[in-house]
Amino acid sequence: MAHNNQHSKNQAKKKAAVSEHTVNEADAMAKATARPGQTKEQTKLIAQGIQKGIDEYKKRQKGKARELDKKLKKVKQTTSNPQQIESEVEVTQAPAQPKLAWILLGLSWVGFIAYIALMSK
Repeated sequence: MAHNNQHSKNQAKKKAAVSEHTVNEADAMAKATARPGQTKEQTKLIAQGIQKGIDEYKKRQKGKARELDKKLKKVKQTTSNPQQIESEVEVTQAPAQPKLAWILLGLSWVGFIAYIALMSK
């Protein structure tokens, strides 16, 4: 019985964490996309799904912002040693550029050879 009471308190906290603006926005979207003959219960379920989607989006954006802040903090800490930052950037970007250049070069030669072969017939 005590576990059930604790569970309902946790659910109340989760519901309270949702902003009123998010709830209103989800309700408005659900009503705007409602089909003729759709019940209020169905619209309510759709609104809850939209609300969950909005909450998930906000969580992801907060996570991205947190990661960006961590990277900015790391850059600020290492500004005393700019050579280290440059070497990290070069190591991260260096492998992708030569591969792309070689792939494009190979594709251009294949295209050139195919063009010559087609024109000689």
